[in-house]
Amino acid sequence: FVIDNSGSMAEEQALLSANFAAFIDVLEAPDVKANYRIGVTTTDSGNPRCPAATYKPEGGKLVLSSCLDRAAQGEFTFNDADFSYACDDFCTKADADVTVRPTAIAEDGEEKPRHWLESIEGQTNVQGFDSMVEAFQCYGPQGVAGCGFESHLESMYLALAAASDRDLTTNYGFVRDSAILSLVVISDETDCSYNPATKEIFTSNKVFWNDPETDTAPSSALCWNAGVKCEGQGPTYASCAAENYDVSGAPGAADEDAVLRPLQRYVDFVQKLEDQKKKLDMSQEVLVSMIAGVPKGYETGTPLVYEDSDDPDFQANFGIGPGCVLPNQDPMLADQTAVPPVREREFAEAFEVDEAKNLYSICQPDYRGALDSIAKRIRDQIKPACMPNCVLDTDRSTELLDPNCRLFEVKISDNSSTEIPECEEVKGAWTAPGGASVCFAQLVDQDKTETISELDDMSEECTEQGFNLEFFLVRSGPAPSGTSVTATCQLSDNKAADCPLL
Repeated sequence: FVIDNSGSMAEEQALLSANFAAFIDVLEAPDVKANYRIGVTTTDSGNPRCPAATYKPEGGKLVLSSCLDRAAQGEFTFNDADFSYACDDFCTKADADVTVRPTAIAEDGEEKPRHWLESIEGQTNVQGFDSMVEAFQCYGPQGVAGCGFESHLESMYLALAAASDRDLTTNYGFVRDSAILSLVVISDETDCSYNPATKEIFTSNKVFWNDPETDTAPSSALCWNAGVKCEGQGPTYASCAAENYDVSGAPGAADEDAVLRPLQRYVDFVQKLEDQKKKLDMSQEVLVSMIAGVPKGYETGTPLVYEDSDDPDFQANFGIGPGCVLPNQDPMLADQTAVPPVREREFAEAFEVDEAKNLYSICQPDYRGALDSIAKRIRDQIKPACMPNCVLDTDRSTELLDPNCRLFEVKISDNSSTEIPECEEVKGAWTAPGGASVCFAQLVDQDKTETISELDDMSEECTEQGFNLEFFLVRSGPAPSGTSVTATCQLSDNKAADCPLL
């Protein structure tokens, strides 16, 4: 999760906490029981207008500390106003009340406290919380003291790049080679991931400022002006798209000369991660979702309209009118608004799965639908391990299939393999024998009625495809990095009889 921690994000962070059960409930559902890690960083990757001594940019570092402790340090204060309700309305436990249990990563195997939430085979790495929902409600809110020139894409990039950097202990080992990767950005402003070589656009070069003649400091309109080009005369535009501008304000700049980091930098980086995962599982997709300034119902067809604001202050502050508005029930308080996404929208669209829109409105009083949908996209990537061929029944005197199979964990780098033992059924659960860290079970009950036990029931996905065997892996920890699992089975010599639907 890349969470905007600028001054306008208190209500949105509170809504994320209030509705987070909708996300966890999908991952922990009885028919899913996902093993998962959740990392959190902010949109603050530093900026010439945000002194590091004041803003303490995360720069993609994963944050795992109670928001109560950070509220006490002033991270929920903006313009002398206290927004700590975004934390303490949901979190009651400070860091001193919680223990982060040491866990191992595949890269080094050493058990250490990590900077992410983790649930492996139902065992979490945080002790002191009643649930992972409660844990996220303390660790998720990031405050409102972050830089107002948000760098959604650069923060995401730095967080993922650091996962392979041994020197950055907050992130190292977070990304697992064979695990599904889901990226979620939550922000009410536009991306301002800038090129450090052109940082003067925030100080001495005013070409992208709202009013170069009179402004003494840039507003967030700079981010819009420096990275977006709209078609049409306005006030309503036919379309808006990401654009590379050089320091003079000319469009069409080469990637290396663009004042904001080129969008392709981020698409290529994440595509490379996806390509690496596809070497282990061709069906795997990196999932990208955003809760941003699109209208409610955008994911089901409500159009996003780009138009100038009739409020001159809003226009001066952001360079465009709001992409969505949530009227405040209290007439004394301002409406909730968000800037329409462009760069970050195009990044998300580059990773759409089956053309399903992956942006949800931040201007709504309830995020349950968005979080449920994001989690279900993850769930749908978890595929059952169907044996993709018809397996021989070695004992036809019994009603169920008696397969002859062996499974191996294969290290991709040198093609070495380690045989995986078969699980044992102990007190109604598959259990690894002899202290092994992984085992496999063979599921053979195709219509779920042949045996009393549900442990050997095959999934509908495998049976509907006509397969007669499914494997189920049980692990006590994360899979070793850079490995895949292969199976060898004695195959049927009469597929028409043994697998009539295949």
